[in-house]
Amino acid sequence: MENTTEVSEFILLGLTDDPELQVPLFIMFAVIYLITLIGNLGIMVLILLDSRLHTPMYFFLSNLSLVDLCYSSTVTPRVMAGLLLGDKAISYNACAAQMFFFAAFASVENYLLPSMAYDRYVAVCRPLHYTTTMTTGVCASLAMGSYVFGFLFASIHTGDTFSLSFCESNVVHHFFCDIPAVMVLSCSDRHVSELVLRYAASFNICIAIVVIFISYMFIFITILKMRSSSGYQKALSTCASHFTAVSIFYGTIIFMYSQPSSSHSMDTDKIASVFYTMVIPMLNPLVYSLRNKEVKSALRKVVLKAKLSLG
Repeated sequence: MENTTEVSEFILLGLTDDPELQVPLFIMFAVIYLITLIGNLGIMVLILLDSRLHTPMYFFLSNLSLVDLCYSSTVTPRVMAGLLLGDKAISYNACAAQMFFFAAFASVENYLLPSMAYDRYVAVCRPLHYTTTMTTGVCASLAMGSYVFGFLFASIHTGDTFSLSFCESNVVHHFFCDIPAVMVLSCSDRHVSELVLRYAASFNICIAIVVIFISYMFIFITILKMRSSSGYQKALSTCASHFTAVSIFYGTIIFMYSQPSSSHSMDTDKIASVFYTMVIPMLNPLVYSLRNKEVKSALRKVVLKAKLSLG
C-alpha cells in the first residue's frame, strides 16, 4: 500500500541559496517595497484629499494603487523575511491564503486595466458624452465587477489546487505559493486542473487585452485626427506610458501561464515573477500618476499645507 501522508507545510526555495546574495537582495526588495508603500498610499491619500481628483480616471487609479499595494504585500514581506531569517517553511493554510490573495488581487488588476482603457477611450473619443457615460454608478459597477470576478477566479483555482493531494515532495521551486508552482507538486492527477487554469487564465487575459487594444485603437485614430500638436503629444504620451505598464504586466503573466507547469523553467519563472509581484506595483504610481500635472499640483498643495501647519 502506498504512503499517502498529506503534507502539513511547504518549503519555499526562494530566489537564491547563495548567502552572499541574500543581504543585497533583502536591501533591494526592502527599498522596492518602501517605494511601493509610499507611492501607492500617497496616490490614494492625494486622490482622497483633493476634490479636483474626484473623477473617474482617478477613481480607477486609486483602486489600482490599492490592488498593487495589496498583492505586493501578499508576497514581498514574506520574501524579505525568508532572505533575512532563512525561514523557508510556510504552513499549508498560510500557503493557501497567500495563493488566494495574490491570485485575487492580480486578477482584479487584470480587470481594472481594461476599465481604465475604456475610461480613456470615452474621455478622448467621446468627450461631450463623458460625464453622462462615466457616471458614478458605471464606475462603481466596473470596479465592483473587477473585484467580484477577481476573487471568484482566485477562489475557483485556489480551491481546485488544494483539492489535489500532496503526499510526496513539499518543496516549492518558487519564492511564493504561486498556483503552477504548487500544483506541480501534487501526487494526484492534475491534468484537468492544469488545463482549466491555462484556459481560464488565457481567456481572462485575452479578453482584457482585446478591450485595451480596441480602446486604444480608437484613441490613436482620434489622436491622428487632432489638429492641435499639444493635444496630440499629450495624448500620445499618456498612451505610451499606459502601454509600457500593460506590456510588462501582460507579458510576464502570459509567459507564466501559457505553458503547462511540467514544462516550466522555474528559475526563469522566478525572474519573471519578480517583475509582476514587486516591480510593477512600484512602477505603476510613477507611470500612471506621478507624471500627471494634476497629481503633482495636488502633491504641492498637500506639502504646502503641511509646511504651514508646522510653521
